[in-house]
Amino acid sequence: MTTGDLDLDVCSREPIHIPGSIQPHGMLLAFTANGCGGWRLTQASANAGPALALALEGALGRGPEEVLHPSLTDCVAGFLTEPHLPNRPMPLGIIDLAEAGSLQILAHGGDDGAALIELEGLHGSNGQIERVYPRMREAIERLETLDAAEEILACAAQEVRALTGFDRVLIYRFDADWHGTVVGEDGNGRLPSYMDLRFPASDIPAQARELYRLNRQRLIPDASYVPVAIVPALNPATGRPLDLSFSVLRSVSPTHVEYMRNMETASSMSVSILLRGRLWGLISCHHREPRVVSYAVRSACDLIAQILSVRIAAVEDRRDAEKRIALKVIQARLLAAMAQADPFIAGLQDVPDDLLRFAGASGAAIVFEQTCALIGQTPGSEAVKGLVAWLAEQGEPEQFATDNLSALYPPAAGFEGKAAGLLAIAVSKLHASYILWFRPEVVRTVRWGGDPRKPTGHQPGLTRLSPRTSFEAWKEEVRHRAVPWSDAERETAADLRHAIIGIVLRKAEELADLSRELARSNKELESFSYSISHDLRAPFRHIVGYAELLHELEAERFSATGRRYLDTIVDAANMAGLLVDNLLHFSQMGRSELTPVTIDMNQLLADIQEMLKPEVAGRPVEWKIAPLPAIRGDPAMIRLVLQNLLSNAIKYTRGREPARIEIGCEKQADETLFWVRDNGVGFNQAYEKKLFGVFQRLHRSEEFEGIGIGLANVRRAVDRHGGRTWAEGRVGEGAVFYFTLPHMRGGETGRKGSA
Repeated sequence: MTTGDLDLDVCSREPIHIPGSIQPHGMLLAFTANGCGGWRLTQASANAGPALALALEGALGRGPEEVLHPSLTDCVAGFLTEPHLPNRPMPLGIIDLAEAGSLQILAHGGDDGAALIELEGLHGSNGQIERVYPRMREAIERLETLDAAEEILACAAQEVRALTGFDRVLIYRFDADWHGTVVGEDGNGRLPSYMDLRFPASDIPAQARELYRLNRQRLIPDASYVPVAIVPALNPATGRPLDLSFSVLRSVSPTHVEYMRNMETASSMSVSILLRGRLWGLISCHHREPRVVSYAVRSACDLIAQILSVRIAAVEDRRDAEKRIALKVIQARLLAAMAQADPFIAGLQDVPDDLLRFAGASGAAIVFEQTCALIGQTPGSEAVKGLVAWLAEQGEPEQFATDNLSALYPPAAGFEGKAAGLLAIAVSKLHASYILWFRPEVVRTVRWGGDPRKPTGHQPGLTRLSPRTSFEAWKEEVRHRAVPWSDAERETAADLRHAIIGIVLRKAEELADLSRELARSNKELESFSYSISHDLRAPFRHIVGYAELLHELEAERFSATGRRYLDTIVDAANMAGLLVDNLLHFSQMGRSELTPVTIDMNQLLADIQEMLKPEVAGRPVEWKIAPLPAIRGDPAMIRLVLQNLLSNAIKYTRGREPARIEIGCEKQADETLFWVRDNGVGFNQAYEKKLFGVFQRLHRSEEFEGIGIGLANVRRAVDRHGGRTWAEGRVGEGAVFYFTLPHMRGGETGRKGSA
């Protein structure tokens, strides 16, 4: 990223692992294998003369036995015979050289195949292990007795300062975005407190964080040092600069040195805190004056950092385990509620408090098979449906979690008060079905160590960044974010999803078994229907035929009463035959496949009116018909629906002067609503549920003819299309019959349902 002539990424690209120089408080020698099982000196720091038996220029290219000071030969030669050289420095001993004093010998292998020997100057007696060990043991014992994270961090800072004597020791933790916050501190008051201050990720760029992960210790005894060059600058064997990633003497970036000066610290030391192999944070030490800390003390601090990481992990693991156990208990209650509900997903609505507590949410939504249930503080149902549609467009991830929803889904900016954070799990692979949890926006104030918007200064015309010059506390109000979802919450939600998917699969298996049983029952019903049509219709025809023949041949012998009885027999037999035919038709309609086509409802209605003209002949009937939309459905069944409803309207308005019949519709979001209204005899609304039953009648047959199966056929035909039927009426004031038809896409066939 650039701003004008300022390149903001220059720090992140700086090759800090190959600076080409070291700090002057030690010397460095680099050996490279010669291919014949031996080693030769290929590079050295310009100040390495006291460690050599020859002048530096004459020593380059020669073996260690020829070039090393006699005091170094044995230990270095022994190290070079190791089959695998460690990449982290290991101490080889302490020697005294007349020209350089006491030196700690450290050695390690480099990523480029070189073997590095570093000789670090010792000052005073603080480097002796017998003086370090008692304090280190006390520090370890203190850390092991503490359980609270804040106390553990404070203790670590105190013990490191006691070991090193620095003015200020900070425990610095990285967050998910690599911003750092001071979470522990100990000091003597000579340097300002940075406790709770936050520092931007740009202060420690990515390649610096990687070096902290690889090389856990770093010391800068004097920020005003003059770097000592490595001679020659490039390794003759590789043609590249010497890799100093694991060096204890590695020179640091000039930008970092300037950063230290701006902090008013002349010396610093850092020890990395790794948690499960990841850089968790740093122990960062500062002093107003130059200060040398021996390798033994640094190693003791490194051990404290490792114990600190173990204690932090233990605290976090304990909290995580407690959280997971609590969530598992809630999950068990949710699953139990679902097991007792029908449909099972509705069980979640029966335990709303548990559903919210499960994810620490203020609101939740259950979107399942085109239904949307809202619990607690949530956006409106239409907003939730829009969010679900967006989630489905993301490829229907099994889980989605964010604490800043509006950054990913801009429409969410309108409901941050209820849903700035979202955790969602998909509970079906066939439909866009989700359980969603919402968290509201939490406005936080963050204290930065300096304004993160102005982290550096620079001179016009230069692309080089300068480090920040001010570390005065600066406050920022953080908006548009909710409390982040924890790992335990996300993983337990995933477990709940798997459990629900298991329920869905079991339900699918049960439905498959039910479908097979239903298919068997349908076959039996077909056989039964055939038996009715074959075995019952013939006897009824015989009854009618013989009764009519008897009437024709013997009518004169019968009295008027006898002839009336004979007519009743004929009428009853005809009615029984009609009942059999209608029952057979009703059964067949439940099993037949739909053949959906586009239907012109206006033309269909006109055809039915024409067919029903004989029924309204001689009667005053006022028709009020609204324009009807084209729909998609089975033409035979839709004709049956309209024909039955219009025929009933004509029948039950008999005696009205005039009869008024209205047909209308209303297009809704997912379906089209149709109605047929009349001003006929009406019905008692209390009996509305009986209207659509088979052979159910609310009026005597003496008043209005019929067998009570027409409306049952209407409901079955509409059900087959996935619609709904109902009616409203008042005695003597007419009735309205409603039915809906869902908006079907081309090729859909509605329900291939059972009888």
